[in-house]
Amino acid sequence: MQHPDSVREAPIARDSRTALSAAAADYRRSLQLERGASPHTLRAYAGDLAALEEYIEQRGAEPDPALLDLELLREWVWSQADAGLAASTLARRVSTVRGFTAWLARTGRAAGDAGARLRAPRPDRHLPRVLSRAQVDALLAGLEARAGSGDPGALRDLAVVELLYASALRVSELVGLDEGDIDVERRVVRVLGKGAKERVVPFGVPAARALSTYRDRGRPALVGEEATTAVFLGARGARLSTRAVYGLVAAILAEVPGSGPSGPHAFRHTAATHLLDGGADLRAVQEILGHASLGTTQIYTHVSAERLAAAYRTAHPRA
Repeated sequence: MQHPDSVREAPIARDSRTALSAAAADYRRSLQLERGASPHTLRAYAGDLAALEEYIEQRGAEPDPALLDLELLREWVWSQADAGLAASTLARRVSTVRGFTAWLARTGRAAGDAGARLRAPRPDRHLPRVLSRAQVDALLAGLEARAGSGDPGALRDLAVVELLYASALRVSELVGLDEGDIDVERRVVRVLGKGAKERVVPFGVPAARALSTYRDRGRPALVGEEATTAVFLGARGARLSTRAVYGLVAAILAEVPGSGPSGPHAFRHTAATHLLDGGADLRAVQEILGHASLGTTQIYTHVSAERLAAAYRTAHPRA
């Protein structure tokens, strides 16, 4: 039997940094006082909501509970799935956020329940966004045209997007690259992925060309007073942030028709799907993506099959 004073085992500070973390603390307090949630449960909920806040901040958005929407929450869920979280952990995180957004709406902290239709992804569900080859070609052509001006930032942006798509990198892997990690001659990049696991991923000629031009003409113009080994640099000469990459990708994908979340992982999803569309072996795609489990990679086979079925229904006279 739980001692009446046991609620003191999980104190929750009110001194929070953001509106979202303050609301999360109040939510956990309500669970503690009204439902008698255990310290273990409260710690798990705190971690789940902290992961959501971290993701929002990486996107450069405002961590405000009133600004949560379904698209943002879905993109967060897919980023968590792509990171290789266990299905049970992902399901709990979705449940935590659904409970939180319902509480926000009920207590008047948000106009509506943003997470009411949020679900954990299943292998038979579509990925949030996969671009067509024509769309990828068009947006890269636009970036190439901007880079033609010689602007250092434009040269960097082209290299960033080329590498995101060519090597299907996670945004954290991309911004973590150092100069010694890229071999343009061999066209491979050494990546430190989830769980500090290293892998070597290939990239093609267009990405190699964009990287070479950026390193020759763009990066030297961006280097600040302090020396850095980072490949991709921001305007002040420091390592490019994940927030900056989210902003870049959101801006260019806003110009591309289609629905679904528009974070950097859209290029990762797209690259994986295009590889399988082109006949790549599932195990090879698993290695490229850095997935610990083949089951995580298999979701792309469902997307690829559905794309094939859609093409068949569109083109075959007796479909």
